[in-house]
Amino acid sequence: MKLLKNNPSELKVSLETGARTTALVYPANPAAPRDAASRATLILGHGAGAGQRSGFMISVSGALAALGLDVVTFNFLYTEQQRRIPDRPPVLEACYRSVIDAVRREVDSARVFTFIGGKSMGGRIATQVAAADPDLPIAGVVLLGYPLHPPGRAEQRRDKHLPSVGRPMLFVQGSRDSFGTPAELSPVLASLDKAALHVVEGGDHSFKLSRTDPAKQAAVFGIIERAIVAWMNGVISTAG
Repeated sequence: MKLLKNNPSELKVSLETGARTTALVYPANPAAPRDAASRATLILGHGAGAGQRSGFMISVSGALAALGLDVVTFNFLYTEQQRRIPDRPPVLEACYRSVIDAVRREVDSARVFTFIGGKSMGGRIATQVAAADPDLPIAGVVLLGYPLHPPGRAEQRRDKHLPSVGRPMLFVQGSRDSFGTPAELSPVLASLDKAALHVVEGGDHSFKLSRTDPAKQAAVFGIIERAIVAWMNGVISTAG
């Protein structure tokens, strides 16, 4: 792995097609409390319109690492190749599976507990990967703004596969999310055995508040990040 100046290390991931993509490994802060989640790695995929070096992905990943998690982000291949349109779901899913395999080889904590998830599309692909393979060693799924449907098209739902995920899932959803509000998600989650919902009051699809208040916005993200770590701790403690 190649060490970068901005703290995360760079990991090249070989894909089934022979192409390669890049993952960034944010190591856990050694000064953070050594709780259950310190034995885990969280892999996060990016959203459709921005790669792993977007402000959102860097900020959230760095903050979670500061709280004691090993965090890995990666580029889907279309982003790595600087293409704007996402690949078809099977290609995205194959890329995510290759990243999981590489991370479990290279990151010690991932061999203990691996959590997957992501922002918007990255989270949706994570659920599809988990749903397709019940034997994949995944402890849980963290979804940052789950895209339940495209904006303005509530009938085009993306939830049929969720019961097949079969692992604990945490949905972090803004109350103003145009891709699916918490109210729209709640009936879906009620039908799942291992789903939790964290509502970001006033947040949009990226958890941004409607009024610009840097201190309040930072506090919102801090609450989200601590909620993720607490939820992972609970999952790991239950798993033993």
